Amino acid sequence: MMTYDLTYDVIVIGAGHAGCEAALAAARMGCRTMLLTINLDAIALMSCNPAIGGLAKGHLVKEIDALGGEMARNIDATGIQFRVLNTRKGPAVRASRAQADKQLYRLRMKHVLERQPNLDLKQGEVTALFIEGDELRGVDTRSGIRFLCKTVVVTTGTFMRGLIHIGLTNYPGGRAGDLPSIGLSDQLASLGFDVGRLKTGTPARLDSRTIDFSRLETQYGDDPPLPFSFSTKKITMPQVPCHIAYTNPRSHDIIRSGLDRSPLYAGIIEGIGPRYCPSIEDKVVRFPDKDRHQTFIEPEGLETVEVYPSGMSTSLPIDIQIPFYRSMTGLERVEIMRPAYAIEYDYVNPIQLHSSLETKLLRNLYHAGQINGTSGYEEAAGQGLLAGINAARRVKGKEPLVLDRSQAYIGVMIDDLVTLGTKEPYRMFTSRAEYRLLLREDNADLRLREIGHALGLVPEGDYTAFVEKRDMIGDDLERIASTRIALTEQECAVLSGLGIEDIPKGTTLEHLLKRPDVSYEDLAKMDHVSRETPAQVREQVEIQTKYRGYIDRQLEQVERAKKLETAVIPAGMDYSLVRGLTTEVREKLEKGRPDTLGQASRIPGMTPAALSILAIALKANSGKVSSTKRPEDHLI
Repeated sequence: MMTYDLTYDVIVIGAGHAGCEAALAAARMGCRTMLLTINLDAIALMSCNPAIGGLAKGHLVKEIDALGGEMARNIDATGIQFRVLNTRKGPAVRASRAQADKQLYRLRMKHVLERQPNLDLKQGEVTALFIEGDELRGVDTRSGIRFLCKTVVVTTGTFMRGLIHIGLTNYPGGRAGDLPSIGLSDQLASLGFDVGRLKTGTPARLDSRTIDFSRLETQYGDDPPLPFSFSTKKITMPQVPCHIAYTNPRSHDIIRSGLDRSPLYAGIIEGIGPRYCPSIEDKVVRFPDKDRHQTFIEPEGLETVEVYPSGMSTSLPIDIQIPFYRSMTGLERVEIMRPAYAIEYDYVNPIQLHSSLETKLLRNLYHAGQINGTSGYEEAAGQGLLAGINAARRVKGKEPLVLDRSQAYIGVMIDDLVTLGTKEPYRMFTSRAEYRLLLREDNADLRLREIGHALGLVPEGDYTAFVEKRDMIGDDLERIASTRIALTEQECAVLSGLGIEDIPKGTTLEHLLKRPDVSYEDLAKMDHVSRETPAQVREQVEIQTKYRGYIDRQLEQVERAKKLETAVIPAGMDYSLVRGLTTEVREKLEKGRPDTLGQASRIPGMTPAALSILAIALKANSGKVSSTKRPEDHLI
């Protein structure tokens, strides 16, 4: 084994969405970083749907951007259809989504990585971690090169012992066209990690030249398209529509005829699939009374004929796939360019991680992405960003960044994973966040930009623009609270047009804006200063004014919960010495090894009585319950 002549601060294994964010974060924070991947031509490849964002996922992308990550800027530069979902609902559940030009997305991210100072890109398969004694020293590759480093971030996606299934045929692969990673998961298991098996799938890629789009519903994006990144001024990519098609009873009969050769139903696939993104055969079996299922036919790019039928993933044999896709109206003559398939892969139960994403069993080793049991590009990128940040902070001798559940969806996701673990692919939903009115897409920069800047990930120009926006919001909130209407002729005309007749003279603009039937745009019609207010400031002022009571209530809940969230449980806590805990609770604590009382409170089966006993034991041991600092405290 040859030892490379350079020691890195951080080595990132895998160049998917988690690996890209991890490597960029570490390098931007001044660490000598290497990104090591099986195929340098597949960096940031969209293995499944060619899109970024969606319900709750859009929140993650906005948070990644606020902290200084790259995903939002990358989709803004390569997106070919942008839409804001749930626009008729409240701001907490509105979400951005964009179709990407799949190849441009990959190429731009590779371009960014290649030009990042402190970052080396190398092609190679990691077969083992290099460990001396109990110390992680580097990684070994199949080509016989040992790379030394101080920290490692593992972001292997679906590659660890990946196995592709098409009907009853299966073969090793990290995804179609790529080799799997062999050896690493066996070593992790030998080190005591709880290695399990998961499954996911992807639809066929279809030839758009063989689809009759005139018979499908057309879905256009928003005009103008709204960017993901708080730094993007305007979307300049050409925009294209998607189309909607439907299965029918004949489609479902074709699927049923092939179930005996489905690896999912023949018992060949061992891994558990994603509950919230089932295959089409799963949908047909689980919902037998449903006459049709919808699919969005999504273009994979501006310069390709390949399209992606979302929601139509399957592992059925190809002789069933062809008639199935052709059974849909408009797709009667469709040609399959790449068959659909399912893939099984190894993951490590994330309950064995700290909230920093460092493993509990091996210091300086971090896991991010699908190795932690998550599904989705956005979930992976959010974890990758935090893992890269914390690997860099470990190298610099600083405390880790831990985002709590009241700060970010990223914090909710990581806390769910490390506290509860997972036995199936984890997907982010707004319903997972108890403080979701505080964790909106629109205020991600107000929540996290300061932290990103303190980390050194947000450039000065972006930070200056953010500070100006934040100050303008504060100034405008004060202004509308003190500005009163005089019931001038113009003001009366606007109010009359809104059907409002009961407003007395001297009412503040703030009081008006609190009404559900009055928008900031209405204020602008009667107030010249409001007319000059930038759109991004208007949005924040309106939301914060209309929802202030609810927001204040959630802030009070956060304050009440803070004592639990910041009460640290020592790493070596001996729960057998804590009198009063039941055997069941003691076993749960031993297995989960929570870092704080807050994490302990979310372990299933944990009782209020057990928490009280644990808190008393901590006080008895230390004289007081030690507290963690909030990220803002130790970063600035």
